[in-house]
Amino acid sequence: MFNYSLKLLFKLSLLGFIFLVFGLSSQAEAKLKVVSSYPYISDLVNQIAGTAVDRQTLASGDWDPHFVVAKPSLIRHLRQADLLIINGAQLELGWLPPLLRQSGNAKIQAGSVGLLDLSLYALKIQVPQNVSRANGDVHPQGNPHFVLDPDNVPRLAAAIYAKLCQLDPGHCQGFKSNLARFQGRWKQATAGWKGRMAPLKGTPVIEYHRLHDYFLDHYGLAVIATLEPLAGIPPTPQHLAKVISEVKQRQVKLNLRGAYNPAAPTDFVSSKTPAASITLPHDVGAVSDAKDIFSLYESLLKRMGV
Repeated sequence: MFNYSLKLLFKLSLLGFIFLVFGLSSQAEAKLKVVSSYPYISDLVNQIAGTAVDRQTLASGDWDPHFVVAKPSLIRHLRQADLLIINGAQLELGWLPPLLRQSGNAKIQAGSVGLLDLSLYALKIQVPQNVSRANGDVHPQGNPHFVLDPDNVPRLAAAIYAKLCQLDPGHCQGFKSNLARFQGRWKQATAGWKGRMAPLKGTPVIEYHRLHDYFLDHYGLAVIATLEPLAGIPPTPQHLAKVISEVKQRQVKLNLRGAYNPAAPTDFVSSKTPAASITLPHDVGAVSDAKDIFSLYESLLKRMGV
C-alpha cells in the first residue's frame, strides 16, 4: 500500500511537472497580437515582424478609408489586441472610436502603450491654418494619405519597429534585421521609381479627391483641379463644367481617381476632354496587383504609364 502511494504520488508529480513545462512553453510561444486599421500598415508589420506576431486588419484595401462598416468581428479583433496601429490624422475618426469603446480593451485606448499612431511620425502636407466646415471635410492635422509619399514609408516602418521592440523585446533583434533589409529594398526601389517618374515632372493633372497629392507632389506633378468642389463634397454639374473648361485650356492629359471613388464623374470629364481616366490604388489591396507596399507603388507607376 505504501509503495502504491509512492508510485501514485510520483506519477502525479510527474504529470504536474509536464503540465507546468508545457504551460510555460505555451506562454513563451504566445505571439503578440497586432491589429492594424488599414492593409498597408499590416503589410509593414509583416515586413518587420513576419511570423513572430499574429496580424489582423480592420479595413479592406478597396474600401473608402474614411468609412468602414462596423462588424462584430472588428470588435473581437480589437478586444484581443496587444497592439493597435492606426494611420491617424483623423482618417479613422468616422468609424474607429465607437469600436474601440466597445472593445473594452484598456491596452489599446488613447494614451496607452498598445496604441501606435503613425501620423505622429509622418511629414504631412496641407495642414490648415484654420479649420472650417465651409471648406468641406477638412482634416485639421493635414492630409492623412501620407503613405503615398515614398519618403514617409521608412519613417513609418521605423516607428512600427520601435513599438514592436518595446512590446516584444525577445524578438527585437529579428525585427532589427528585418527592418534593415526592408529599408535597403525600399531605398533601391525608390531610386528606380524616381527615374521612371522623372519624365512626368511638371505635368498638370486633375483628380477626384485629394487622395494622391503626396505621390503627385513627391514626383513634381501639378494638381490643377479636383472634381470635388470641396473635400468630401460630391461633384456638381456646374463645378464639372468649370473643370472641363480648365482641362481644355491647360491641355490636361491625366484624370485621376481613387479605386473607391465613383467612376461616373471622372468618366464624364474624360468623355468631354482629352484627359484619360486613370484609376489609382491608395492602399495595399485597393487593386488586384497591389499585393504589398512595394507592388502598391509599382501599380501606381504602371497606371501612370511609366
